[in-house]
Amino acid sequence: MKTELKAKFLQHILGKKKENEGFTLIELLVVIIIIGILSAIALPSFLNQANKGKQSEAKQYVGSLNRAQQAYYLENSSFGSTIDKLAIGIKSQTENYKYEINTSVSSQVANNGVSLKPALKSYAGNVVLSVLQNDSSDASTLAILCETKAVGVGTSLPPAGSGTPLQPGCPSTDYQVMK
Repeated sequence: MKTELKAKFLQHILGKKKENEGFTLIELLVVIIIIGILSAIALPSFLNQANKGKQSEAKQYVGSLNRAQQAYYLENSSFGSTIDKLAIGIKSQTENYKYEINTSVSSQVANNGVSLKPALKSYAGNVVLSVLQNDSSDASTLAILCETKAVGVGTSLPPAGSGTPLQPGCPSTDYQVMK
């Protein structure tokens, strides 16, 4: 009897090993479908975060150009016409953006971060000379940062001011990011 019991026990153990050898095709398909659904949800969010990181470069650079224009005006009584004149060490073009200064009006300047990639937004900084009650000795500079509503390769914008005394403003195609 003992040998008969041993034989049944060995058969039972061998049968269990054959049952636990691998996954079925259905189990593998379910896992692949779940991974596909999760990646379809996560990938757009990941790509959006990558674009936001690239756009933060332009926000920082245009904000720096705005502050440099204010400092340049304080020292020279005029706005800087080139990035090199501002002497802040910003490149005029990076992989994602081209930076330009538009000084078409003497009392205003537009600092542009123009998108070179179709998935990124462009930025425009506007610095204006605000004169209180027509007294040029009591003037100050005001700055604003604007973000385009649409993504895509952009174009530079002229300065946008409004009212008397001048206040910096954003075009209707832009959002105000910060003052």
